[in-house]
Amino acid sequence: MNDSKRYVRLGLFVMTSVGVLVAALFVLGWRSWFQSTFTFETYFDKSIAGLALGSPASFRGVPLGQVTEILTSVATYEPDVPVEHRRDYIVVRVKATMPAAEAEQMRRDIAVMIRQGLRAQTQLAGVTGQQYLEIDFLDAKSHPPLPFGWTPKYTYLPSAPSVAGEIIAKAQAFLAGLDEADIKTLGQNLNTLVVDLDAKVRVLPVSDLAAAAQAALRKVDAVATRLDAVLADPSLGTTLDNAAVISARLRRLADDGDFDRMIQGVDEVAARLSGVIGDNRSDVREVVRELRGTANNLRAVSEAIRRDPSGVLLGGPPRKVQLPTSMP
Repeated sequence: MNDSKRYVRLGLFVMTSVGVLVAALFVLGWRSWFQSTFTFETYFDKSIAGLALGSPASFRGVPLGQVTEILTSVATYEPDVPVEHRRDYIVVRVKATMPAAEAEQMRRDIAVMIRQGLRAQTQLAGVTGQQYLEIDFLDAKSHPPLPFGWTPKYTYLPSAPSVAGEIIAKAQAFLAGLDEADIKTLGQNLNTLVVDLDAKVRVLPVSDLAAAAQAALRKVDAVATRLDAVLADPSLGTTLDNAAVISARLRRLADDGDFDRMIQGVDEVAARLSGVIGDNRSDVREVVRELRGTANNLRAVSEAIRRDPSGVLLGGPPRKVQLPTSMP
């Protein structure tokens, strides 16, 4: 009885494991059942160093597939062609994975897309020198298909020179265009430039500039010394502490509303003074006239003292008044 239960459990375990394995295979491979592959090939007449098997291929940055074969046209299509008539191209084949409907549409539209400028181009993947294949629309007239005389095994997609290759080619053409006379003239001009720079450097008052720089450094050092002395002065710390205390008191006065009450009191006093002056305007005018009279009298006394100081200060008593005598 125990052996039969053990066998039943073992059988259930095996069946469960097989079911899980089948489910995993279905989940992992179900996309491939609904997808198709579209293989195309392109040819290059320049070096494609950096492009390797497994290098990605993309259409305007969207992953499309990967490079599956890198061959030579001599071994693939020209084994019986004389050497002088061989193209010596590099054949690159790419397998693109896409839904079946999209792959079928690609097969139908590829000829029209090629006429519109669809081209394959190698691009640098970074500073490591690795390359990938970029599919994009370019100017069809500027990048015509390479000529060949065989029937491609897969759909043919024309290629275009890479940007890096074009830059190198232009640099090489520029260097090749420089003749010996141009190089000699360039060397003479550089030599003249070096001589002129040397003459200008010799004319510069290096000693005066050095003396001025040293004087400026001494002034900076003196200013730094003074700043150190000021910062080291204990009174500076006391002043800062006092300023902090005053600021704290002012802040407390502002928070308590004393400033507002003080300003309100000043406004009230001003209003009262304005009222008093308005009510006693005539008295104020009379006082002002009396003050002006007093000032005029003082001015007259001052003029008299200035004209005859002895008569004013040392003059005798006033003359006696003689009264009229009585009639007989």
